[in-house]
Amino acid sequence: MAQFQASEGPASRVKASFDRQSIMALLGAGLGVVEPGRVDIVLPYRADLCQQNGFLHAGISTTIADSAGGYAAYTLFEPGEDVLTSEFKMNFLAPAKGDRYVASGRVVKPGKRLSICQVEMHAYEGEQATLCVIGLLTAVRVTPR
Repeated sequence: MAQFQASEGPASRVKASFDRQSIMALLGAGLGVVEPGRVDIVLPYRADLCQQNGFLHAGISTTIADSAGGYAAYTLFEPGEDVLTSEFKMNFLAPAKGDRYVASGRVVKPGKRLSICQVEMHAYEGEQATLCVIGLLTAVRVTPR
């Protein structure tokens, strides 16, 4: 695992960490907005990620929402620190049908050890967005051994 220099900014650390997440590569997801306390993850439509009714599978929705929330917290951490999720609660509001999906994580309350993040996942048909998932996530600040 690469060690980061103090001069690297949060966005470059998020990108480096994201690039090491093989699940994101497997899904075909990419980073969108990366700013302090907020991260978006974008996933283009793929039929093989859908459930039997043609909607994005709930497990895929929660996977990208989990990573968006964790990385939102990670943007506020110091170099050399890492992030893990300790819990999340997701509410599914609408079936996820679209040509792309955007999961957004936003830090609601940063902490020394635990950060609380709000996560959302929207399905987009063109520019029309439907809020499909909303939830809360607790991210844990860790120092790798």
